[in-house]
Amino acid sequence: MDKLALVFAALLAGPTLMATAAQAGGLPSAAEGTVETEEGEAGTLNPQELSLSHVMDNVREGKADMMTCSAGYLVTKSGRHAMARELFELCAEQGWTGAMTWMSQLEDNGLGGPMDSAGAAEWNRRAAEAGDPVGAFNHGVDLIRGWGTTRDVAEGQRLVDRAAEAGISAAQRLRGAGYDLDEITPDADNWKYRPVF
Repeated sequence: MDKLALVFAALLAGPTLMATAAQAGGLPSAAEGTVETEEGEAGTLNPQELSLSHVMDNVREGKADMMTCSAGYLVTKSGRHAMARELFELCAEQGWTGAMTWMSQLEDNGLGGPMDSAGAAEWNRRAAEAGDPVGAFNHGVDLIRGWGTTRDVAEGQRLVDRAAEAGISAAQRLRGAGYDLDEITPDADNWKYRPVF
């Protein structure tokens, strides 16, 4: 029991001890950035492959690997929408379907650029055609709604069914509700999807 209490106390104290050491000059603090990368015969010490700077360097060099594309989530959730748009667009153009659905979300909500429902629907269509079940669900909803694309309820329902069969729970709920879009649309968003005329 005493050993368990000691281990627990050490775990709790660890972050405090690290912060104290950083303030005393013993360790670099998060505010000071990262330590320098050193290249040597034995390899690279302190590589920056997980830094935001490295991710955006990859984007600007046209490199869309898994680590780069997955970093887009953190980038957009931190409010850097223009940067996320740059990252996701590269990844989407190189076939990453998750990036296509994120581009749709950015377009649909005017994040990092103007709101563009047709652009959002196009990204969803591309993701669906590439076999992405989230893209199929989103594009199916776009078609049922006529949001950013020509309304086609039958095709929209077919895509929602495809997403439901792939295990997308929102698609299963929508299908179970007879494709009533109120099942998946928060009341706060009703203004957005109302017909203009």
